[in-house]
Amino acid sequence: MVLVVEDEAALSDVVQAYLAKAGYATASARSGPKAVEMARALAPDVIVLDLGLPGLDGLEVMRRIRTFSDCYVLITTARSEEVDRLVGLSVGADDYLTKPFSVRELVARVQAVLRRPRAESGNASGMVCTFGELEIDTAAQEVRLAGRMVPLTPTERGLLMTLAHRPGQAFSRRQLMEAVWGDSWIGDDHLVDVHIANLRRKLDETAESARFVTTVRGIGYRMGKG
Repeated sequence: MVLVVEDEAALSDVVQAYLAKAGYATASARSGPKAVEMARALAPDVIVLDLGLPGLDGLEVMRRIRTFSDCYVLITTARSEEVDRLVGLSVGADDYLTKPFSVRELVARVQAVLRRPRAESGNASGMVCTFGELEIDTAAQEVRLAGRMVPLTPTERGLLMTLAHRPGQAFSRRQLMEAVWGDSWIGDDHLVDVHIANLRRKLDETAESARFVTTVRGIGYRMGKG
């Protein structure tokens, strides 16, 4: 199920038609409050979310949805400034498209997130990884820090579990993208940095004081202190 949240009726209808042709069930909402209501009621797999909405803007909609859902979120925005896109990703989006966009590309992005290989699939034996106060349960798909549950998006969780499965190994951004997004992903490498920054914030660390996810200069990231 794909929930299309877009206040432009014509664009919403076209997006839904293309998604339906690709084999997806769809629903639509044209205001912020309705989007939150439908996301809770329908539990969609993916939400295509416009940032410019009446009632509640897209960023607030996403913040509210993230309190009860970890579905994939693809934001669309008519604002071209980089900061708008990065802010959208920082509150829990998985990817973005800037208007005007190709509807075929949007459908391709939806297809890409839904066929992402799960980073934990190779660890289905129920391994629990511990790094100081951080505990990662790959079978239960749970992460705890000092005993409290850490709410992660699917992308953040995939990155963390990929790194945790091989502690000490340096992963390039491209390796992380292939592990979490899949080798057919059509996004760009800087998305990794944005999601790593979000992950670090939830783990109460920064790049300068990393306890868990360390930057490896010139390469990418690894699990464990440098």
